[in-house]
Amino acid sequence: MPQRLTEPLIRSPGGELVPASWPEALGAAAAGLRRSVSSHGPSSFGAFSCSKATNELNYALQRFARTVIGSNNIDSCNRT
Repeated sequence: MPQRLTEPLIRSPGGELVPASWPEALGAAAAGLRRSVSSHGPSSFGAFSCSKATNELNYALQRFARTVIGSNNIDSCNRT
């Protein structure tokens, strides 16, 4: 598809989406998570995993949420 994204985009200070490198985009995402957790606390973060993902991926997500973020707000579609 011609309109498919081929590189990450980050929001500039002016509010427009601009192309960025992967390290720059991941740094911006990490900074946003840090900002949110420091402003609103770790309980403001939640994670939702998929039952079609591997056990290893679901485990990695819950470890990230609990260890890095400090949140126990983790859920999955496999219990519904």
